[in-house]
Amino acid sequence: MPARAQTARVYEVARESALESAPLLSARLGAKVLLKREDQQPVFSFKLRGAYNRMVQLDPAQRERGVIAASAGNHAQGVALAAAKLRIPAVIVMPVTAPQVKVDAVRRFGSEFVEVVLAGDSYSDAQAAAARLQVERGSTFVHPFDDPDVIAGQATVGLELLRQCPGPLHAVFVPVGGGGLLSGIAACIKAERPEVEVIGVQASDSDAMAQSLEQGSRVLLSDVGLFADGTAVKQVGALTFALCQRHVDAMLRVDTDAICAAIRDIYQETRSVPEPAGALALAGLKQYAATHQDVGDGALVAVISGANMNFDRLRFVAERADVGEQREAVFAVSIPEERGSFRRFCAALGQHGITEFNYRIGDAEQAHLFVGVQTTNRGEREALVAAFHAQGFAVLDLTDDELAKLHLRHMVGGRSPLARDERLYAFEFPERPGALARFLDHMNPDWNISLFHYRNQGADYGRILVGIQVPPHEAPELQRFVDTLGYPHQDESANPAYRLLLRT
Repeated sequence: MPARAQTARVYEVARESALESAPLLSARLGAKVLLKREDQQPVFSFKLRGAYNRMVQLDPAQRERGVIAASAGNHAQGVALAAAKLRIPAVIVMPVTAPQVKVDAVRRFGSEFVEVVLAGDSYSDAQAAAARLQVERGSTFVHPFDDPDVIAGQATVGLELLRQCPGPLHAVFVPVGGGGLLSGIAACIKAERPEVEVIGVQASDSDAMAQSLEQGSRVLLSDVGLFADGTAVKQVGALTFALCQRHVDAMLRVDTDAICAAIRDIYQETRSVPEPAGALALAGLKQYAATHQDVGDGALVAVISGANMNFDRLRFVAERADVGEQREAVFAVSIPEERGSFRRFCAALGQHGITEFNYRIGDAEQAHLFVGVQTTNRGEREALVAAFHAQGFAVLDLTDDELAKLHLRHMVGGRSPLARDERLYAFEFPERPGALARFLDHMNPDWNISLFHYRNQGADYGRILVGIQVPPHEAPELQRFVDTLGYPHQDESANPAYRLLLRT
């Protein structure tokens, strides 16, 4: 494979991508971290290397009959660009779950030479549809990973990396779907520098290669996760599996939160936003660095494989990145529905910043709070649980609860028969410790907070919704309170959505 990679024809469409230092991560992890920027390719992914190297070698008869490919998106873009450059007709089958940004890009890169067909929920489903079309049309199938010319094209990433990093190199981390990139890079690195560790990284819910290497034969997954759609492969290739068995040192699995945290890390280092699969390698590198303190001067390299990110996914990524970095702990806390409980709860938080707060009065005996808290490590999270228990509060740690983080945090509340004489206000609080305490200290102790919602949005001011139970004759005092508090506010008591969804 190394010799084949040396003669691969990739630079007619691809560029030698940069190997950049990551000073912020290096300082934080205590190791030299480098990022191999395949997200900077013309199709924002390494995939055009293998696709072009395969297609440029077709004979005239094969070119006339055209090609067919199946892809979750990035391979499709590589095939489309190669088809347009080589003027070869192509049919590209993509799963219906492929991000729209990738579907649009395939049509744009392919111009009039490409027909896009959407079929199935994963790459494997799209591959089955493509196989049927191939039989019908007699086209050449351009495999996204299990083909020697495709692997040779991807392997040029490893050759570049070795040229760019002649000094100490401890480990290279590579994202894995079907295994084309990992097998090619591993074969080249082990041929020239066998002491360098090559480590594959997979999403924990799409770990076909990891399971296959553990069991010694190719595993077929019944389903795959779709967050890291670029690596959502149910079965790895026969050729890629054999090469990985021979050359790969280890496999790591990372969860969705860790991937989101790695996306943010890459943005902070480069001001670029990778797709989830593109951040897999860095998530694995961080996991490795947390347990290996003996890397010495050797660099840790993460291959940033792609940047075809759907813009709408950024909301989810921002929501989950803090948890992935252990910068946010999420709790459900039950406190007595009595005066002073809310203040005691705030005292238990200490100086920790609140990232989210959801509460709606619903029980005359107990209040159930959903709260996110800024932390720096698991020890702080455990200390907070102890502080809540010391106040006599029941607590559930939901930091690792997928249902709570994905759904339940948005469903706390509803109508309440106990919310009598409630007035609803929207405030802008300064994002600093003590802002909530100041609010509580200035409020009449006879008034009750019946609703509270806050979510940190990364701005200087947080938007907070508060329900306060105030007898009608004390309305003037309430107005003086909100006016003298000094926080921008808006009375939302007459809001029609509030009346429909939260008032009895």
